[in-house]
Amino acid sequence: MYKRYFTAGGMLLLFFCAELQAQREPDKIFQKNIKTVQLNPYGDQTAYPVIRLNSSDLLQLDFDDMDGDIKNYYYNIELRNADWSAVQMGYFDYAKGYPNQRISTYRRSAQVLTRYTHYQLTFPGRDIMPTKPGNYVVKVFLDGDTSRLAFTRRFLVTDAGIAVSAQVQQPFGQEFFRSHQKIQFTVNAGRLNVSYPQQQIKVVILQNNRWDNCIQNIKPSIVRNNVYEYNTEKDGIMPAMREWRWLDLTSFRLLSDRVRRQENTNTAYDLYVVPDLSRNTQRYIYYKDYNGIYAALTNENVNPYWNADYATIHFTYKTPNNGPYAKDLYLTGQMTNYGTDDSAKMRWNPQQSVYETTLQLKQGYYDYAYALADGKSDPPKFITDETEGNIWETENQYTILVYYRELGGRYDQLMNVTVINSMMNRPGQF
Repeated sequence: MYKRYFTAGGMLLLFFCAELQAQREPDKIFQKNIKTVQLNPYGDQTAYPVIRLNSSDLLQLDFDDMDGDIKNYYYNIELRNADWSAVQMGYFDYAKGYPNQRISTYRRSAQVLTRYTHYQLTFPGRDIMPTKPGNYVVKVFLDGDTSRLAFTRRFLVTDAGIAVSAQVQQPFGQEFFRSHQKIQFTVNAGRLNVSYPQQQIKVVILQNNRWDNCIQNIKPSIVRNNVYEYNTEKDGIMPAMREWRWLDLTSFRLLSDRVRRQENTNTAYDLYVVPDLSRNTQRYIYYKDYNGIYAALTNENVNPYWNADYATIHFTYKTPNNGPYAKDLYLTGQMTNYGTDDSAKMRWNPQQSVYETTLQLKQGYYDYAYALADGKSDPPKFITDETEGNIWETENQYTILVYYRELGGRYDQLMNVTVINSMMNRPGQF
């Protein structure tokens, strides 16, 4: 969270720090009463929030206020560059409509132990509409005051101005042959005016929609007119990890085999997950996962948005040598904002010789993993080599984002979003 400064200009500094953090971390929750923030294409909880420019595509934003009362939440959108830095443009240069709009759709929870208010927003529309392709951040704040940020979330607006062909391969190098995956692709800029491709064309590669370990600042290995080939053993490879761990919380009555025990009262649910172990030496087993995300679901015939309950979930991790790691251990996945939430850091319990943490989670299906933090970078980089291991056969989804900046342009235009799966074109696979 941002710091408080008790000075004459304290409120100004508080606002500045919140804005600075929102720029560095476009996916961030600033208020502790906000839970289960989801931004997806309308009606699809498993897809990344991408819409086409000047189309009828819609995004759906859902979140819960655990105070259980009714508040006046507002939202606006902000255009960013390819690296999520601020653009030197005014709001009306990239959007239509009034910049601050109230979220008017909400409903209090019903038939559950936990009291909360669920808010829902569908956009863009006549009130707010992006007019430029690129990276965007939706900001939600209280009472029309942009300094009172509740949370921020990324979304993408793309324009079909560049063609991309891509595939996932097994690396040739002995060091990465069994543990990594190589993304090879070709960018065809067509009729775009590209005089300096090293500066005008930018590429970002996401693994399972994660930004914390994305590949960026890579350069083409071959340039032919307006066609650029990216095919190197150095820049285009990523650790494959393995299928994500899973936790089925679609019911708090019929518990899945991943829940060891429960301690329920008349006012709350407490569920204890089966202790997890390191998987880096285990045999690889393929199973269908959500690639690190979660979905608000119930196996009862109720609405998962305002009829689903919350529970305190207790996670435990046992190390191979029953001693703590030299680095901090984190619980990562979309449910902890990929390790950036305060509750994501695991605490070492010397009496039990285990790591522990607790999360307040809504009924649903969750993917997660454990990772060690590399303290050399800020924000820290999360490494799963020791806790999960890397197997090249792992099913992963890769998203290739291609940006173009005009000569003298003021921002990076997102001209293509290509999604490929590591299982494509493998013998016996789809």
